[in-house]
Amino acid sequence: MSSVSRRSTLLIDSFNRLHNYLRISLTERCNLRCQYCMPEKGVDLSPANHILTTNEILRLIRIFTTYGGINKIRLTGGEPTIRRDLIDIVHGIRSYPSIKTIGITTNGVLLHRLLEPLAQAGLNSLNISLDSLVKEKFEFLTRRAAFTRVLTNIRLALDMPNLYPLVKINCVVMQGVNTDELNDFVELTRDQSNLAVRFIEYMPFSDNKWTERKYFPYEAMLKIIKQKYNLEKLHQEDKNDTTKWYRVKDNSYQGKIGFITSMSEHFCSTCNRVRITADGQLKVCLFDNKEVSLRDALRSDLNDEEIYSLIQRTLYKKEKEHLPVNILPTRENRPMILIGG
Repeated sequence: MSSVSRRSTLLIDSFNRLHNYLRISLTERCNLRCQYCMPEKGVDLSPANHILTTNEILRLIRIFTTYGGINKIRLTGGEPTIRRDLIDIVHGIRSYPSIKTIGITTNGVLLHRLLEPLAQAGLNSLNISLDSLVKEKFEFLTRRAAFTRVLTNIRLALDMPNLYPLVKINCVVMQGVNTDELNDFVELTRDQSNLAVRFIEYMPFSDNKWTERKYFPYEAMLKIIKQKYNLEKLHQEDKNDTTKWYRVKDNSYQGKIGFITSMSEHFCSTCNRVRITADGQLKVCLFDNKEVSLRDALRSDLNDEEIYSLIQRTLYKKEKEHLPVNILPTRENRPMILIGG
């Protein structure tokens, strides 16, 4: 295949952004109830037969990989570790040698029984959500008593550097909730070379109680941390990396910290990702409420090439960037748990 014809099959939108990163939500269910993700009243779950099956997920991966050149996949939820066929899905993804990264974003509650099987199946990237190092605050934020289990499982993962060379902790920062713990999270990187802590700006989704008062931007986080630590900004090796990376300029701090600035300094111009929800909807932007049903396409008589053509047409219409911060909270969108992180 010539370079010209190969380029025509890749996932490129009208702004010439190449998309090689697919995020797939495996379930709408979760064993925690994080306030920024799950509405207090809960969510109406899709009927079981609306959720993508194992074979449907693996067929989509085949389509995205064979036609679109996807080489990075992240499994999300809901909580992906509660899906019983998780190991089979990871193993199926690993069968495509062009896929270089298979990751998962998890709350960590069930990792103690999955760390080794997942790595053996082919998982090589691990993100764990943790928004507080204080037990009572953790339980307030998650509405569940799982603090000790999560911390224990993070330690288990960190003690397996041969399986997980880098463990990332994702912390959503909320004004007046956990801003007083920023330096405590930085301190975790002391003597821990395989740990990266990422601070994420609080983002608005349906019924997640986002307010401007709780929003705490990257520059404000940086200001607090710099009052205690001398930071060095790290070179961005991957132009599509959404994280601004730093390290403490002290040899005893072997890990690193980062900031995901979706609200204050968006990275739409280098976006390389597309999302599929657990019920099979294609979302080309996290903040865009327009969706196209790949589930319905899979269950029709369309062949792989026709489904890929649908994916290409949808992606081509992707907006240049998400709405301004002052307008974004007014746009109706799914709750985060029904999108997939």
